[in-house]
Amino acid sequence: MKRRSLPVAAALTATAALMLTACGSGDGRSGDNDKIADVGQAPQMPKESPSASGAPTADQPDGVDVSLPSDMDLVFDWDKPKDKNEAAAMDDAANFLRAIYRGVAKRTTKDAAVTTYSTGDGLHYAQVQINEWIKGGWTAQGTRRHYDGTTRSAPNGNSVEVAFCADTGKFYGREVKTGKVLKTKPSLKDFGYYKIVMVKVPTGEGLWQASKVFVETKVAKCQ
Repeated sequence: MKRRSLPVAAALTATAALMLTACGSGDGRSGDNDKIADVGQAPQMPKESPSASGAPTADQPDGVDVSLPSDMDLVFDWDKPKDKNEAAAMDDAANFLRAIYRGVAKRTTKDAAVTTYSTGDGLHYAQVQINEWIKGGWTAQGTRRHYDGTTRSAPNGNSVEVAFCADTGKFYGREVKTGKVLKTKPSLKDFGYYKIVMVKVPTGEGLWQASKVFVETKVAKCQ
Protein backbone atom coordinates (compact mmCIF):
# COMPACT_ATOMS: atom_id res chain seq x y z
CA MET A 1 0.00 0.00 0.00
CA LYS A 2 1.40 3.39 -0.93
CA ARG A 3 1.83 6.17 1.55
CA ARG A 4 0.10 9.40 0.75
CA SER A 5 1.86 12.33 -0.84
CA LEU A 6 3.89 14.60 1.40
CA PRO A 7 4.86 18.22 0.89
CA VAL A 8 8.49 18.33 -0.27
CA ALA A 9 10.73 21.13 0.95
CA ALA A 10 12.40 23.34 -1.66
CA ALA A 11 15.53 22.93 -1.49
CA LEU A 12 32.60 13.54 -0.71
CA THR A 13 34.88 15.29 0.39
CA ALA A 14 36.10 12.95 -2.36
CA THR A 15 38.94 10.58 -1.69
CA ALA A 16 40.53 8.54 -4.44
CA ALA A 17 37.98 5.86 -3.66
CA LEU A 18 35.17 8.45 -3.64
CA MET A 19 33.92 7.33 -0.23
CA LEU A 20 31.32 9.39 1.57
CA THR A 21 32.70 11.19 4.59
CA ALA A 22 31.05 12.20 7.82
CA CYS A 23 29.31 15.53 8.06
CA GLY A 24 29.55 17.61 11.22
CA SER A 25 31.86 15.21 13.03
CA GLY A 26 35.63 15.39 13.01
CA ASP A 27 36.30 11.67 12.85
CA GLY A 28 32.90 10.41 11.84
CA ARG A 29 32.05 9.11 15.30
CA SER A 30 29.05 10.02 17.37
CA GLY A 31 29.83 11.54 20.74
CA ASP A 32 28.24 8.68 22.67
CA ASN A 33 28.25 5.23 21.11
CA ASP A 34 26.02 3.75 23.82
CA LYS A 35 23.00 6.05 23.61
CA ILE A 36 20.52 7.22 21.03
CA ALA A 37 19.10 10.65 21.66
CA ASP A 38 15.33 10.88 21.89
CA VAL A 39 13.72 12.91 19.16
CA GLY A 40 10.72 14.63 20.66
CA GLN A 41 9.29 16.36 17.60
CA ALA A 42 10.34 15.15 14.18
CA PRO A 43 10.32 17.85 11.50
CA GLN A 44 7.42 17.95 9.05
CA MET A 45 7.55 17.53 5.76
CA PRO A 46 16.04 -7.24 4.36
CA LYS A 47 17.47 -10.78 5.13
CA GLU A 48 15.40 -10.00 2.06
CA SER A 49 17.10 -10.81 -1.17
CA PRO A 50 19.62 -8.06 -1.95
CA SER A 51 18.14 -5.17 -3.91
CA ALA A 52 19.47 -5.30 -7.43
CA SER A 53 20.18 -2.06 -9.31
CA GLY A 54 19.26 -0.05 -6.25
CA ALA A 55 15.64 -1.18 -6.54
CA PRO A 56 13.48 0.69 -4.01
CA THR A 57 10.96 -0.86 -1.70
CA ALA A 58 7.39 -0.86 -3.02
CA ASP A 59 6.01 1.39 -0.27
CA GLN A 60 7.03 4.85 -1.51
CA PRO A 61 5.35 8.19 -0.87
CA ASP A 62 3.30 9.04 -3.94
CA GLY A 63 5.28 10.78 -6.64
CA VAL A 64 8.70 10.19 -5.07
CA ASP A 65 11.12 8.26 -7.29
CA VAL A 66 14.28 6.71 -5.84
CA SER A 67 15.21 4.66 -8.90
CA LEU A 68 18.82 4.74 -10.10
CA PRO A 69 20.54 4.41 -13.48
CA SER A 70 21.09 0.84 -14.62
CA ASP A 71 24.87 1.11 -14.14
CA MET A 72 24.52 2.21 -10.50
CA ASP A 73 23.75 -0.70 -8.18
CA LEU A 74 23.12 -0.22 -4.45
CA VAL A 75 22.79 -3.62 -2.75
CA PHE A 76 21.33 -3.94 0.77
CA ASP A 77 22.24 -7.38 2.04
CA TRP A 78 20.93 -7.30 5.59
CA ASP A 79 18.27 -8.86 7.80
CA LYS A 80 15.12 -6.83 8.31
CA PRO A 81 14.23 -6.36 12.01
CA LYS A 82 11.06 -7.90 13.42
CA ASP A 83 10.06 -4.59 15.00
CA LYS A 84 7.78 -2.76 12.56
CA ASN A 85 9.20 0.71 13.21
CA GLU A 86 12.80 -0.46 13.02
CA ALA A 87 12.09 -2.28 9.76
CA ALA A 88 10.51 0.84 8.27
CA ALA A 89 13.42 2.99 9.45
CA MET A 90 15.91 0.58 7.89
CA ASP A 91 14.02 0.61 4.58
CA ASP A 92 14.03 4.39 4.51
CA ALA A 93 17.73 4.55 5.46
CA ALA A 94 18.30 2.57 2.27
CA ASN A 95 16.06 5.02 0.40
CA PHE A 96 18.12 7.89 1.83
CA LEU A 97 21.27 6.42 0.29
CA ARG A 98 19.46 5.83 -2.99
CA ALA A 99 18.32 9.45 -2.91
CA ILE A 100 21.91 10.67 -2.55
CA TYR A 101 23.12 8.72 -5.56
CA ARG A 102 20.02 9.63 -7.54
CA GLY A 103 21.02 13.24 -6.86
CA VAL A 104 24.57 12.46 -8.03
CA ALA A 105 23.23 10.95 -11.24
CA LYS A 106 20.79 13.80 -11.87
CA ARG A 107 23.35 16.46 -10.85
CA THR A 108 21.06 18.13 -8.32
CA THR A 109 20.51 18.41 -4.57
CA LYS A 110 16.86 19.33 -5.07
CA ASP A 111 15.47 16.02 -6.28
CA ALA A 112 12.28 15.11 -4.39
CA ALA A 113 13.86 11.91 -3.05
CA VAL A 114 16.58 13.87 -1.23
CA THR A 115 14.15 16.19 0.54
CA THR A 116 11.71 13.38 1.29
CA TYR A 117 14.15 11.00 2.98
CA SER A 118 16.30 13.47 4.91
CA THR A 119 15.93 16.42 7.26
CA GLY A 120 18.16 18.72 9.33
CA ASP A 121 21.76 17.52 9.49
CA GLY A 122 20.84 14.52 7.34
CA LEU A 123 19.65 16.81 4.55
CA HIS A 124 22.78 18.93 4.87
CA TYR A 125 24.91 15.78 4.69
CA ALA A 126 23.16 14.62 1.51
CA GLN A 127 23.54 18.03 -0.12
CA VAL A 128 27.25 18.23 0.72
CA GLN A 129 27.93 14.77 -0.72
CA ILE A 130 26.01 15.44 -3.93
CA ASN A 131 27.63 18.85 -4.41
CA GLU A 132 31.13 17.41 -4.04
CA TRP A 133 30.44 14.89 -6.79
CA ILE A 134 29.00 17.65 -8.98
CA LYS A 135 31.93 20.02 -8.36
CA GLY A 136 34.38 17.22 -9.10
CA GLY A 137 32.68 16.56 -12.43
CA TRP A 138 31.91 12.97 -11.48
CA THR A 139 29.00 10.60 -11.49
CA ALA A 140 29.14 7.05 -10.12
CA GLN A 141 28.88 3.53 -11.45
CA GLY A 142 29.30 0.00 -10.19
CA THR A 143 28.09 -1.86 -7.11
CA ARG A 144 28.00 -0.44 -3.61
CA ARG A 145 27.20 -3.13 -1.01
CA HIS A 146 25.66 -2.52 2.43
CA TYR A 147 25.59 -5.35 5.00
CA ASP A 148 25.68 -6.34 8.67
CA GLY A 149 22.84 -3.94 9.37
CA THR A 150 21.59 -3.43 12.93
CA THR A 151 18.92 -1.21 14.45
CA ARG A 152 18.10 0.16 17.89
CA SER A 153 15.29 2.42 18.97
CA ALA A 154 15.23 5.42 21.28
CA PRO A 155 13.00 4.96 24.35
CA ASN A 156 10.27 7.22 22.95
CA GLY A 157 10.12 5.25 19.69
CA ASN A 158 10.46 8.33 17.51
CA SER A 159 14.03 7.68 16.38
CA VAL A 160 15.95 4.60 15.27
CA GLU A 161 19.67 4.26 14.72
CA VAL A 162 20.46 2.19 11.63
CA ALA A 163 24.08 0.99 11.56
CA PHE A 164 25.81 -1.00 8.84
CA CYS A 165 29.00 -1.68 6.92
CA ALA A 166 29.55 -0.54 3.35
CA ASP A 167 31.93 -1.88 0.70
CA THR A 168 32.69 0.57 -2.11
CA GLY A 169 35.49 -1.48 -3.68
CA LYS A 170 33.48 -1.99 -6.87
CA PHE A 171 31.80 1.41 -6.88
CA TYR A 172 33.68 3.93 -8.96
CA GLY A 173 33.60 7.56 -9.96
CA ARG A 174 33.22 8.37 -13.64
CA GLU A 175 34.11 11.67 -15.27
CA VAL A 176 30.93 13.14 -16.73
CA LYS A 177 32.67 14.91 -19.63
CA THR A 178 35.04 12.16 -20.72
CA GLY A 179 33.34 9.00 -19.49
CA LYS A 180 36.62 7.90 -17.90
CA VAL A 181 36.08 5.47 -15.02
CA LEU A 182 38.26 6.25 -12.00
CA LYS A 183 39.07 2.78 -10.75
CA THR A 184 41.24 2.32 -7.67
CA LYS A 185 43.21 -0.53 -6.16
CA PRO A 186 41.40 -2.51 -3.43
CA SER A 187 42.30 -1.24 0.04
CA LEU A 188 40.99 -0.69 3.55
CA LYS A 189 39.62 2.66 2.29
CA ASP A 190 36.86 0.67 0.56
CA PHE A 191 35.25 -0.27 3.88
CA GLY A 192 33.18 2.11 6.00
CA TYR A 193 30.86 1.88 8.98
CA TYR A 194 27.73 4.04 9.03
CA LYS A 195 25.29 5.11 11.70
CA ILE A 196 22.21 6.94 10.44
CA VAL A 197 19.70 8.33 12.94
CA MET A 198 16.25 8.05 11.37
CA VAL A 199 13.33 10.09 12.75
CA LYS A 200 9.66 9.31 12.27
CA VAL A 201 7.59 11.90 10.43
CA PRO A 202 4.38 12.40 12.47
CA THR A 203 2.12 12.84 9.43
CA GLY A 204 4.11 10.66 7.08
CA GLU A 205 2.17 7.39 7.44
CA GLY A 206 5.30 5.39 8.20
CA LEU A 207 7.89 7.64 6.57
CA TRP A 208 11.28 7.99 8.30
CA GLN A 209 13.90 10.62 7.51
CA ALA A 210 17.67 10.62 8.04
CA SER A 211 18.42 13.34 10.60
CA LYS A 212 22.09 12.63 11.40
CA VAL A 213 24.84 10.64 9.71
CA PHE A 214 28.09 9.40 11.25
CA VAL A 215 30.75 7.56 9.25
CA GLU A 216 33.97 5.78 10.14
CA THR A 217 36.35 5.08 7.26
CA LYS A 218 38.99 2.37 6.87
CA VAL A 219 37.08 -0.03 9.13
CA ALA A 220 38.78 -3.41 9.36
CA LYS A 221 35.78 -5.13 10.98
CA CYS A 222 33.81 -4.53 7.78
CA GLN A 223 36.28 -6.39 5.56
